[in-house]
Amino acid sequence: MALSEREQKLLEQMEQALYAEDPRFATRIRSQQSGRASRRLLGGILGIVVGLGLVVFGVLGQSVWLGALGFALMVGAGVWAFSPAKPKGPTGVVGGTARGARTKAPSSGTFMQRLEERWERRSRDQW
Repeated sequence: MALSEREQKLLEQMEQALYAEDPRFATRIRSQQSGRASRRLLGGILGIVVGLGLVVFGVLGQSVWLGALGFALMVGAGVWAFSPAKPKGPTGVVGGTARGARTKAPSSGTFMQRLEERWERRSRDQW
């Protein structure tokens, strides 16, 4: 389902706000997710192809267990490849805090307040 024009604009505003608040974090997340997703996809496709080969050899050799093993490998690799990756913990943890982290609290959650305000404005405009 495609996003409406208003939703696309809102998403772009949220993205710009994220870059304005912490550009290093935003670029790091974007680069990590794209590389991790492509590796998962390639590994999953490779697992599916190997599983399919086991199924074919199982059928040719009339070996039920080999075909079942190949099918299980295909399903597992497909699920692994197309499921979202779980986020890893903070990188560079030294002594309980991430490197480069601020020692004091951020300025009263301004980013979240703006998001909440936009959400409320959006819900008021729709009704």
